[in-house]
Amino acid sequence: MFHVTMKPLRREELENINLLDIAPVRRTECEEVKGRLVIIRPKPTRRGILAILHWVQYGMAVPRIRLDDRGAFVWGHLDGRRTVGEIAQLARERFGESIEPAEERVGRLVLMFRREDLVAFPGLDREGEEGMGKREW
Repeated sequence: MFHVTMKPLRREELENINLLDIAPVRRTECEEVKGRLVIIRPKPTRRGILAILHWVQYGMAVPRIRLDDRGAFVWGHLDGRRTVGEIAQLARERFGESIEPAEERVGRLVLMFRREDLVAFPGLDREGEEGMGKREW
């Protein structure tokens, strides 16, 4: 599995970035269980004193995240080629008014994925040696 080290971005740094122009990439695996897409939370890779904290957080978190049809649709398009804005437009075409406001809903979901270390933002997050976005589902 590839490794990406998250560069800490403060809230004010994120406010200066147009999320709709970012093309996030998935950082972890997923599987289909009973017709639902399930994201498998990656295990911590950090070393040193902070590793203890990360392992405690990992142990307290849900190890698998089940997505609904909208979440699975967005997850499937996080390939590093499509921007959040493009994914929101595709979601609008697929789900119609039920996903409105599409940009806001898709953007919040992508930010949640990043906060949970499930996706990376190329150019903002430092890449590991094996590269980002090589994993397909």
